[in-house]
Amino acid sequence: MSNQVSICVIGSGYVGLVAAACFAEMGHRVVCVDNDEARVNTLREGGVPIFEDHLPELLAKHRDRGLEFTTDLGTAVEASEAVFIAVGTPQGDTGAADLSYVEAVVSEIARSIGGYKVIVEKSTVPVYTNEWIRRVLHRHGVHPQSFDVVSNPEFLREGAAVIDFLHPDRIVVGAVNDNSADVLRRIYAPLTEGTYYSQSGALAGPCSASHPASLLVTSTQSAEIIKHASNAFLALKISFINAVANLAEAVDADIEDIAAGMGLDSRIGNKFLRAGLGYGGSCFPKDVAAFHWVAQQRGVDFQLLQEVRKINETQKDIFFNKVLSALWTLRGKRIAALGLAFYFLSQQCELAADRAAVEFTGEPETAIKSLAALNYWSGGPEEREDLSEFFASHPSFSRRIDAIARMGEVPVERVNKILEQFRDEADGAQSASQ
Repeated sequence: MSNQVSICVIGSGYVGLVAAACFAEMGHRVVCVDNDEARVNTLREGGVPIFEDHLPELLAKHRDRGLEFTTDLGTAVEASEAVFIAVGTPQGDTGAADLSYVEAVVSEIARSIGGYKVIVEKSTVPVYTNEWIRRVLHRHGVHPQSFDVVSNPEFLREGAAVIDFLHPDRIVVGAVNDNSADVLRRIYAPLTEGTYYSQSGALAGPCSASHPASLLVTSTQSAEIIKHASNAFLALKISFINAVANLAEAVDADIEDIAAGMGLDSRIGNKFLRAGLGYGGSCFPKDVAAFHWVAQQRGVDFQLLQEVRKINETQKDIFFNKVLSALWTLRGKRIAALGLAFYFLSQQCELAADRAAVEFTGEPETAIKSLAALNYWSGGPEEREDLSEFFASHPSFSRRIDAIARMGEVPVERVNKILEQFRDEADGAQSASQ
């Protein structure tokens, strides 16, 4: 590949590992760095520590043929033209993003910069983080002409991250000058010029050689806000339709009909208009809280975000009260929950289980004798051997269809029929979201 770029991706978690595999698929030379030696050894030996559709195939295809894994950050940085930071930014007690992992990585990068590097912030961070990274590098004595810092936020859905990366709605690059922006243009050229889509073995998706991906260059501040604003707006749509659903129920209207009617308006669209328990997972709650915190720090009274969070929390109470009203008392009752994973085809199971047990009962395993949960995906639950440890650590959760049938004294055949419908709806939702 004539425009091949040497890339270092720091972090082999959800974002980092997907990015590393996809950059290699695009034809670049990639070194993925992690300080967890056991995780690196697993990746070197062919293991895949997270579940993502297409990811095992890409890792197997490019491992040691354009994609390497190491714990040696210094050597990887020295050998790379672009360094992507893809480490965790968990939510702190105040709602702000905890940037300590980013700071630690930047400090280590500073000790390894010998020539010009483009340092790319891939993690979800608050506005002005790029400026903060520059200051950390300056503090460590790195010459200003030896680096540029770029924001390149990810917009990946769990369960469809590989396709989202290779067939993006948009690629956002926040850069301070043309030189650093051009490096990112070269990296994403196989997608923006369409050459990737015309090559043999390319993963199919919405983009094509005639309709390639779009790349938007902005300021670093704008790029950082685009990520938070996008997730906050999607959370807003979810909270809005849930509030409408509560009103619809009060006046005996059908929220499914209402959502369908709203979704037919091209200005609104039908995505994220499914009323339910609210948004969850590892992104929306954290990003909405962080975005609200940033606004407060800048003296902006962003009350709308506070209401989005309030409605989301209220939905769980509304659902709990509905169940309580139907069952009178929860003590000794058994409840089946279909769809343990946060996203279809994703791995967000343990968090979902803990929240279900604690938030639904108040105290784990006290009011409810047995909470059975089934994570259903194409291929069936018995094929997911990687979930064995999860079910072993949650004894009140059962993965077996017959256990769910026994809970309600329902024939297994009927439960299977329900699960078929559940699977079909999940497949339809996955297709619609793409």
